[in-house]
Amino acid sequence: MDEKNKKYKKYYVYLILTVNNTIYCGYTDNVEKRYILHCEGKGAKYTRANKPLKLLYTKEFDTKIDAMKEERRIKKLSRKDKEKIFIS
Repeated sequence: MDEKNKKYKKYYVYLILTVNNTIYCGYTDNVEKRYILHCEGKGAKYTRANKPLKLLYTKEFDTKIDAMKEERRIKKLSRKDKEKIFIS
């Protein structure tokens, strides 16, 4: 990817509901591709043990750093507060 296209790359934070009724949070530059990897058992260690059931939420960011900060913030939330993100 050249510098011009890299400048316009978007990043996303996403929430997945797992079959164990837990909520997984991650970030990526391609939500669809990443979700498929999770479903195939090739994603994060957590989703290999807790299979994805449904993509609940995505939010777009202009920079990787902003997406990572939001992921970190969400991971610190209680389940109830995470639910407020995608139910609202």
